[in-house]
Amino acid sequence: MKAILWLLLTVSVLAPSEGFAVNEVKSKKTYKKPSESELREKLTPMQFKVSQQNATEPAFQNEFWNNKEEGIYVDIATGEPLFSSGDKYDSGCGWPSFTKPIDPKAVVNKQDKSHGMERIEIRSRTDSHLGHVFEDGPKESGGLRYCINSASLRFIAKKDLKKEGYEEFLPLFNKSQTSKP
Repeated sequence: MKAILWLLLTVSVLAPSEGFAVNEVKSKKTYKKPSESELREKLTPMQFKVSQQNATEPAFQNEFWNNKEEGIYVDIATGEPLFSSGDKYDSGCGWPSFTKPIDPKAVVNKQDKSHGMERIEIRSRTDSHLGHVFEDGPKESGGLRYCINSASLRFIAKKDLKKEGYEEFLPLFNKSQTSKP
């Protein structure tokens, strides 16, 4: 089963098929991770513990698990765009769940054998812990569930994308939305 997940993740990054649509917008910016001391100043204790020390925030007691506003979710440490509200759905797990990242190359898959389990950890390209990916997502959207800690994310509402310097992501919301999972 784990081999199938690795294969799905590899295929989605290297050769996405037409059946599993990949968002068409990619950032042209380069994102650099601040130093540990800068991150300790910038982030709350929970954000630092989750994103930099691999912790997990409580389910149903986090900022974005039930957020329904249109916008993008960026890496709390660097601001790199990671997920779109158009790919977010209610999985019932208590953490924000997405069917795919905005750009598959913005996230890194890593085997995680902690806590007596075998899972696939999702990290940002600049090595912030985001969460895990599971094979129980909506089948019509590829079958993956990216279960992400709110503390690893910053949300930028659609109305603020231009003001925040993310105007290249407006087309994600201007095209007709297909039915969400």
